[in-house]
Amino acid sequence: MFEPELIRAALQQTIEEIPESPTRRRLSGKVRDVFEMPGDRLAIAVTDRISVFDYVIGTVPFKGQVLNQLAGWWLRKLDDIGIPHHLISVPHPNVSLVKRATALPIEIVVRGYLTGSTTTSSWYAYQHHDRVISGITMPPGMRKSEAFARPICTPSTKGAGATHDVNISKDEIIRKGLTTPALLDAAEGYALRMFAYGQAVAEKRGLILVDTKYEMGVTAENKLIVIDEVHTPDSSRYWVRSTYDEHFAAGLEPESLDKEFVRRMIVENGYDITSDVHPKIFLTDAIRVEAASRYLTLFESITGESIQPRLTTPQEIAAALEA
Repeated sequence: MFEPELIRAALQQTIEEIPESPTRRRLSGKVRDVFEMPGDRLAIAVTDRISVFDYVIGTVPFKGQVLNQLAGWWLRKLDDIGIPHHLISVPHPNVSLVKRATALPIEIVVRGYLTGSTTTSSWYAYQHHDRVISGITMPPGMRKSEAFARPICTPSTKGAGATHDVNISKDEIIRKGLTTPALLDAAEGYALRMFAYGQAVAEKRGLILVDTKYEMGVTAENKLIVIDEVHTPDSSRYWVRSTYDEHFAAGLEPESLDKEFVRRMIVENGYDITSDVHPKIFLTDAIRVEAASRYLTLFESITGESIQPRLTTPQEIAAALEA
């Protein structure tokens, strides 16, 4: 475990935003700031911002370093199973240099278990939408945190700004012209292969890869590749394997090492997921410290490598972009 004192000392020195560059156009997402580079490249600077329920609610110490380095680790692993991706290099703990691609306007979510706390989760759909999610009817009689017989692919739209993500069926994706049937089938095929590989790696590390989301894009050569992040604690749920059976039998939430902890604590602190109230008022420093500890622990648990979190500055990251 990482010392809480180390994390507390970083609470006031998190990376909330990367300065604009006088020479490079910046596009800001919920967590990442993307800078255009010469040629067909982009630089992705990963901040410490954390978003839940489609809102940015604050920062978590060292989160950007964990996400960027873990995403890099997983993307390199995709080479082993022949799935193309956008990663070129990781020149700084918070920065990745990647190939440019036009993102598909959908995310491919693969779910291995019935769970979740958001309005787009499988558990919410099970309770409120007649067990239907993204056009798929889930089996009757399931309990929360129970495994599906086989993973299911449930696409969603990608919310922009104040717009929330929305689950969408494959038929509706094609009907709306969001992508072609061939690209959708290829994206789903990549997603299922990555998820099976991720679950196998996690199992060896004493973890369960519960569900995750993938983003993909098309290069100038019309090649489908994986973009953004893969199997990070922001895009995925991870449970601790050794305690899962006991927790499930007792009807308790599984022990987790991901962003779901933050969602649950925000709700426990009084946030109503169906309201329009901004959830940032429910984020405490105690939640931030515990979230940082879980993110750092997950990195080492998955990779088997140590991570040495260090304080950095937006100016240092900006300098790395110009190098």
